[in-house]
Amino acid sequence: MPTPVPLATYRVQLTPSFGFDAAAAIVPYLKALGISHLYASPFLKARAGSGHGYDVVDHGALNPELGGEEAFARLTEVLKNADIGLILDFVPNHMGVHFADNPWWLDVLEWGPKSPHATSFDIDWQTLTGHPRGGVLLPILGRSYGEALEAGEIELRYDATEGSFSAWYFEHRLPIGPERYGEILQKLVLVAGANDETAGQELIALAARYHGPHRPARDEAAILKRELAAIAGGAAVIARGLHAYRPGSSEPDALLLLHRLLERQWYRLAYWRLAGSEINYRRFFDINALAGLQVEDPATFEAIHRRVRRLIADGALHGLRLDHIDGLRDPHQYFRRLQRLVDLNIRPGWPPFYVVAEKILHDRDHLPRFAEVAGTTGYEWLNAISRLLLDESGLPALEHAWQEASGDQRPFGEILIEAKRRVIANILASEFTVLTRMLARIAAGHYSTRDYSAERLRAAFELFILHFPVYRTYITGSGPSRGDRAIIDGALAKARAAWFGSDVGIFDFLRDTLTLDLIAPPRSGHSKARVRDFAFKVQQLTGPMMAKALEDTAFYRYHVLLALNEVGGHPDARGLSIAEFHHRMTERRATFPHGLTATATHDTKRGEDARARLIALPELAGEWTQRVREWKALNAQLSGASPRPSPAHEYMLYQALLGTWPLEGIEETFVERIKSYAIKAAREGKEQTSWLAPNEDYESGLTIFLERLLDRRRSFAFIESFSAFAHRIALIGALNSLSQLTLKATMPGIPDFYQGTELWDLALVDPDNRRPVDFDSLATALDAIGQAPDWRSLADQWDDGRIKLALTRRLLALRRSFADVFTNGEYRPIAVSGPDQDKVVAYARWSGGTALIIAVGRLFARATDNGRHWPAEGAWNASLALDGFAEVSDVLAPTRRIASANPGIAELFGVLPCAVLQATPAGRRLVPGRLRSRPKAEALA
Repeated sequence: MPTPVPLATYRVQLTPSFGFDAAAAIVPYLKALGISHLYASPFLKARAGSGHGYDVVDHGALNPELGGEEAFARLTEVLKNADIGLILDFVPNHMGVHFADNPWWLDVLEWGPKSPHATSFDIDWQTLTGHPRGGVLLPILGRSYGEALEAGEIELRYDATEGSFSAWYFEHRLPIGPERYGEILQKLVLVAGANDETAGQELIALAARYHGPHRPARDEAAILKRELAAIAGGAAVIARGLHAYRPGSSEPDALLLLHRLLERQWYRLAYWRLAGSEINYRRFFDINALAGLQVEDPATFEAIHRRVRRLIADGALHGLRLDHIDGLRDPHQYFRRLQRLVDLNIRPGWPPFYVVAEKILHDRDHLPRFAEVAGTTGYEWLNAISRLLLDESGLPALEHAWQEASGDQRPFGEILIEAKRRVIANILASEFTVLTRMLARIAAGHYSTRDYSAERLRAAFELFILHFPVYRTYITGSGPSRGDRAIIDGALAKARAAWFGSDVGIFDFLRDTLTLDLIAPPRSGHSKARVRDFAFKVQQLTGPMMAKALEDTAFYRYHVLLALNEVGGHPDARGLSIAEFHHRMTERRATFPHGLTATATHDTKRGEDARARLIALPELAGEWTQRVREWKALNAQLSGASPRPSPAHEYMLYQALLGTWPLEGIEETFVERIKSYAIKAAREGKEQTSWLAPNEDYESGLTIFLERLLDRRRSFAFIESFSAFAHRIALIGALNSLSQLTLKATMPGIPDFYQGTELWDLALVDPDNRRPVDFDSLATALDAIGQAPDWRSLADQWDDGRIKLALTRRLLALRRSFADVFTNGEYRPIAVSGPDQDKVVAYARWSGGTALIIAVGRLFARATDNGRHWPAEGAWNASLALDGFAEVSDVLAPTRRIASANPGIAELFGVLPCAVLQATPAGRRLVPGRLRSRPKAEALA
């Protein structure tokens, strides 16, 4: 049986080439490593060939490309035998649409609002231009609708097995509404010249029954299709006549005939570029092929959780990671429903069901108290660790280096506002326009607000969005929390300050609409439904707005320190003091002690060890600045006649290279990875090039520059200089990484390990961080390290990463041996004294009569002579104050006893930049049977 609360989770990316059986094969390795729960990417049925699983097309089935039912049963059996739990990354917010594989979406296209699945998708039916009865825009065409139609790319086909008609655009199926079958059949029989044939006469008779005022209702359509499929020879007649709807055929009116047929459907085909301004269904961010679900609809909730319910009831599933909760209309309601579902399916004696939410929290932002949610997936703690380990005193010099190299003097806040304006004008323009129209309708609906013009409302609302500081608020039908009201008021205050005009009362109206005060008693007159709908939809917009503007635009325009340009982080953040870190850990222990602590995920902007290297830059900021000047001079002529990378991009590339530089030498695969990253980064920044309008000349110049930069024959001097500096940064980065690992494994929270990061993780942003993992090599390396690691030998060969793997297993064994200490134990700062006290973070975790004391190093430049050698034992002039503890011993070196009440860090750290001590709190006795007084050596191996 898995542990009641996870001790450590391990995230795997399931793909068609790494399915359920492949996951089962690594379970012995995970067990040896010390993992308690396998945390799997989405494994319900996704689009064929999906490399991530987030494009679910059927929540009720397992993904056949991962092995299907039988392979999943084998995986669950292996996990059960190993006492390892299973956590599913579940997608309640959206589904994969378009193409031909989502039966819900196809039914909606066929029947429009009459479809039983119409309420499952968030579609604004009445806003489709040119469709008086309403419909949904389908931005799937690779060129304009007219061009695609004239080129014959849209084709009417007949499925003889189903007895159904569909238009097809390459792999996209577009069902034809059965109400049009009568006119289609009459035309096809006529063009086929089959009026005198038996099959033709039967088709005409069938058409007559379902034509004009007798068009089939939904329940009659199934009968129509069965009868159509059953007509002997009918398919042959239809095939002969279909050219009547094929532009370019012998039929002169075929183009107009097909166009008129398509115009009478519940959808409108459109060029994909129209999505930004015309789309009328809620998407996942700006991805047209992922349509938002209205999971607040009870029938939809029940349908998409049906398989999850079975997995919980069968004991196969022990937890959920809820993807993109900020996309939900009312997350509070969702989690209450989920709690009821879980409670009804958990049997007595089973461990509690574990739920975490994927939620990005900015600094000092807080997770609401959702029902039975243990916490977030841990991005905020990733950034807290990074900020704790960096040298804040070096940040001003890095800011100066960035401004000098890029020529950009703007503060980050300005860059973010500009990025938001770009997103409003292009990427999410349609969503923003829909909301401004809703706001104008609300204002026009009451005499007291009708003088606020649509144009001014749009301008005021835009200012509010530009200054909105977090991903979203969580207002419910009963109104906002105190914190949410403060966020709204703060954004509106900044919007007012930027407003030019006398109608400042417009912001009072906007505030009252956003907070639902406009419809709170005793006020009346405004439409309650419209106000609620607006307020909830605004909350569903601000998350994508922040993600696209901050993460996918501004992060790629501002490059002071790329380690801070991370999901959940902020590029202009400061360092985190040791005292503030302790405060946040104490607070976490009291609020969400069982949330995940991640240092790498499938969505992070770079690998955890690439980030750990860059964290070292502020310590060498002066030398870095000088080196960048030298490198820019050396590489000034590399582009030749090709467009040169912008100064900002060139500076960014030097940092990206520093984080990923291969110590064993440059190989072609590395060059290709960096080139791919450079193009993606440039497009995300949306300045010289973008995804919507790629600048081929600039991108070509970027890749040529990198090819020449990383070619030893062309850039020998640069590579020699850069490599020497990168090796030194890499050594400090390795020490940062070991400290990061120790913090993650011992601070409040559940450590989460992303696949393959047990060795040095120097990945770039996706898809680079989703490359296949060689688990056989990892298992072999773990076995070779042995039960008692030779830390000195591992440190001498630190560049192969085995020291990180060994420490990972050691720390996870510690968590298993002292499960209650880490799961429920207290957190207390430990005082550090001496000249190097600012270079050590120390704290105690304890439960009952057992305490574990953790000391972790930081700011390693001095101890390593600026990265020139591994720290010598004795490099630390500081000591711990342990006068409140007795019977102190070293867990990482079990044979060593600590005699002093104030042991020196130099003595404790030895080879590793960290120490874990076991002690008994003074005046406390161990309670027999609760915890062992000493962990057995084999348990900690």
